[in-house]
Amino acid sequence: MIVRILGEGQYDVDERHRERLGELDATLLHAVDHADDAAFGPALRALASEVRSIGTVLADDAFVPSELVVPFADATLAETKALLADTAPPDEA
Repeated sequence: MIVRILGEGQYDVDERHRERLGELDATLLHAVDHADDAAFGPALRALASEVRSIGTVLADDAFVPSELVVPFADATLAETKALLADTAPPDEA
């Protein structure tokens, strides 16, 4: 699966890690949904760190659709909420 960390690049991550990344992403989304600033930073760092440690960086000129997009490393809760609002399907916006 392809994972993009905004402002950083794309990573090719083996499918066997999908469940773990899903858990980390769910933790991040829970923090966003509940406006939990205290949980947001650690959740974002954990997800980005996991992607970096298990993924292989793709070349900058590789244009591959991403299955998971991680906010940029120093994103705030408000910026992430805005990002999610911009990418939500029309029926959820």
